[in-house]
Amino acid sequence: MTMLRPAILLFILLSLMTGGLYPLVTTALGQWWFKDQANGSLILQNGESRGSRLIGQNFTEAGYFQGRPSATAESPYNPMASGGSNLAGSNPELDKAVSERISALRAANPQANPTVPVELVTASASGLDYSLTPAAVAWQIPRVATARGLTTDQVSKLVAEHTQKPLVSFIGMPVVNIVELNMALDALRKN
Repeated sequence: MTMLRPAILLFILLSLMTGGLYPLVTTALGQWWFKDQANGSLILQNGESRGSRLIGQNFTEAGYFQGRPSATAESPYNPMASGGSNLAGSNPELDKAVSERISALRAANPQANPTVPVELVTASASGLDYSLTPAAVAWQIPRVATARGLTTDQVSKLVAEHTQKPLVSFIGMPVVNIVELNMALDALRKN
């Protein structure tokens, strides 16, 4: 019993520290230092949550920019079922899916360059990507401008305003948050 008592006490102490104290401290620090990120990086509009800055949404109408295809289960951009298709590059099903996406994008974007950016036809590993490169967004500008009755210069300006550059240029590349860009397009319509 003398050998068992210290083991039980150590077990209880470590359980309290790792199961109680550590989660409380990290939650408190997260709320203090990174309140927005700790609460989901929500996009609020008129006091109502419209989504997250870090999770894409399924935009299908011609007047909206579309993000990367989502391979999540049940519905696109489902955060409860995050994951890729797990199809190998040699899998014929992947080739078929990419070919279908290319055909659909070319049909929906007849004014665009026939070379479709690869990120518009391949799903990411998470299936939740919220951003695209400026080149992939620019490929969609003619369709969005036509559908909204805007000039390509107006839409290009909006894209440039929503392009996020990395803090240090050699660490990352510029991206455009599709959800925020589409919300800005809706706000432009209201004005």
